[in-house]
Amino acid sequence: MTSADHARTRRQALPVVLALAVALVAGSAAARQSDRNQPMSINADRQQGSLDGNSVNEFTGNVVITQGTLDIRASRADLHQRGGEIVRAVLTGQQAVMKQQMDDGTWMTAKADRIDYDVNGETLVLTGNFSVTTPRGSTSGQRMTYNMRTGAIDSGGQGNGRVSITINPKASQPAPPKGND
Repeated sequence: MTSADHARTRRQALPVVLALAVALVAGSAAARQSDRNQPMSINADRQQGSLDGNSVNEFTGNVVITQGTLDIRASRADLHQRGGEIVRAVLTGQQAVMKQQMDDGTWMTAKADRIDYDVNGETLVLTGNFSVTTPRGSTSGQRMTYNMRTGAIDSGGQGNGRVSITINPKASQPAPPKGND
């Protein structure tokens, strides 16, 4: 696969990549791989932008983005395009919420006042009272940055805030479902 093909695949599966990055941070299983092959649906009270492929499309008011098991809810979603490809997605609200079923059948939920994904830089930033919850555990704080290229995580509070992480014992986690999906 060429680097251009690789970049196109990342951009086409933007919401799945967001959920996968957050799930990895929380130590969960991988995001459901079949979701990236599903159609993406975006619903909002209003959309403003251009279809020229070099613009920012703003979706406001009760924004719902779904793709397979992925469900994103936000007050606003700004999708930045360059050359017809999504290069950045910014989700905001009190709070923006992402839920997705993982390949092992468990669920991941991420919440933040702002979720910012830079596709080209492969960087995900959750800011403003973020929390990520999976059966494996949870993490919360004021800001978390995840570099998808290197796997580096930088999280914590702002000012006097702190980061909080809970890791559940393996015995208390639900067993993965058996059988096919």
